[in-house]
Amino acid sequence: MNYRIFRDINQLAGRYSLLDTIMITISQKARYLYILLLILMWFRNNFYKKITLYAGISTGVTLLINIFIKRFYFKPRPFLRHKVHLLPPSPSKKNSSFPSTHITLASALATSVLFYKRLLGCIMWLLAFLIGLSRIWMGQHYPSDIIGSALLGSLTAIVVNITVRVWNPFIRRILHTCNHFTNNSCYDNWKRNY
Repeated sequence: MNYRIFRDINQLAGRYSLLDTIMITISQKARYLYILLLILMWFRNNFYKKITLYAGISTGVTLLINIFIKRFYFKPRPFLRHKVHLLPPSPSKKNSSFPSTHITLASALATSVLFYKRLLGCIMWLLAFLIGLSRIWMGQHYPSDIIGSALLGSLTAIVVNITVRVWNPFIRRILHTCNHFTNNSCYDNWKRNY
């Protein structure tokens, strides 16, 4: 079933150059859209700064878990086991198919934002879905890799949200420092001294 779904999606690669270009662009460039959204949120107000910090914590923890799993578990990429339509850029043969770093990070970010801003979180989840589809389209991951990675990123964001009391002192300290720094007199003093 997993391979059949992979094959049904991946067999479309190479047939339509416009769709291939769109999928490659989504796969490689969507992270910059996430970064742009986080930067825009950061400069709105303290509420959005908190969301950005929680999303940063979720993605940081998710990245550590991702690295840990890849150190002890290896699942061959689809192109190592099957004849696939592989679109560039090709990942290393030594890079595990599960978990997908693209999807774990995208789903952690989307879930973190979803807790506080539903519309923006849903938009980020739609983008995460498109990233996952593009990774299958390009021949780099199985559907089970995408689903498992999305669950991993989401669960990490949920745990960070549940343990918000643990993170709050850290968040408050960063916000206090940022607010103090952006205070005009403090900023002017800093500029004069440096």
